[in-house]
Order: sequence, then structure tokens, then C-alpha cells
Amino acid sequence: MDHSAHHTAAGHDHAAHQAHAGHAGHGMGGVTWGAAAKATLHCLTGCAIGEILGMVIGTALMWGNVQTMILAIALAFVFGYSFTLFAVRKAGLDLKTAIKVALAADTVSIAVMELVDNGIIALVPGAIDAHLSDALFWTALLGGFAVAFLITTPVNKWMISRGKGHAVVHAYH
Repeated sequence: MDHSAHHTAAGHDHAAHQAHAGHAGHGMGGVTWGAAAKATLHCLTGCAIGEILGMVIGTALMWGNVQTMILAIALAFVFGYSFTLFAVRKAGLDLKTAIKVALAADTVSIAVMELVDNGIIALVPGAIDAHLSDALFWTALLGGFAVAFLITTPVNKWMISRGKGHAVVHAYH
């Protein structure tokens, strides 16, 4: 049975889907390392802004390490999600759908990044107690971001190749 007339009449163009499937390596299967690195860098940017802001606020309020770290992690998630949220809202999604897309796109990436980054800060001797004015603080933080990027990129590549994580966002651009 010839289904081409049915699909064309319904406005369903398989050629367009096939062309989009190879779009910059975001489809199922052949995801490039560049696409995974770009998704990770996008996530890292939001995480870094949130985490640094949380540490600055916690320090300014003279909070302890635990409270400051909790605030920094929470803000890392907020800023990480917000970058995706604003992008998909700009593409025309309603707020509820945009939130679902941001959560699906970034949760695992942000969680891995925060686990690695904060784990490094906790493991570097003296880093957890270093002040914002100390080189040790910034060295541990930036080193943690670098290691988190290296560990999270393969995670994102694996997720994108399965149509999850950052791949969810690509349906809306």
C-alpha cells in the first residue's frame, strides 16, 4: 500500500525528519563530541554563575560552609535551568512546557557537574575553608569546573545519542 499520499496530505514530511535527524549530530546515534561539549559548556556557564554567586552571597552573609555550599548548588541549578528556559521560551514554548524541557535537558548534566565540582572542592586540602580572596579557593573552584566539564561531556554525549538531555532542546529550534 502506498502511504506517500496520506503522509503528504496530512502535512507529514518524512524527508524533513530525515534531514533534521542528522542536524549537527543531535539525532539518535552519531552525536559529535563537539555537540556534547557545546551542551556541557552551556550547562557549565549557568552552573558557574550560580555557584560563584552562591558562594559570594554565603560569604557576605557570613554563613558556614554547609549553608553556603547548599545555596551555591541551588543557584547553580537555577541558573543552569534558566539558560535553557529562556532559550526555549524565546522559541515560543509556553512556561509549563518550557520548564519541562529545561528539567529534561539539564538535570543530569547539572547534577553530575555539581557533584564533581563540589567533590573536588571538598577533597582539595584547605579549599573548603579558603576565602574568596584566596588563590586556593579560585584554583580549586576553576579546577573543579574543568574536571566537571571533562567528566560531564561524555555523559552528555551518551544522553544526546539516546535522544535525552540536551537533545530534548533541539526539537524547539
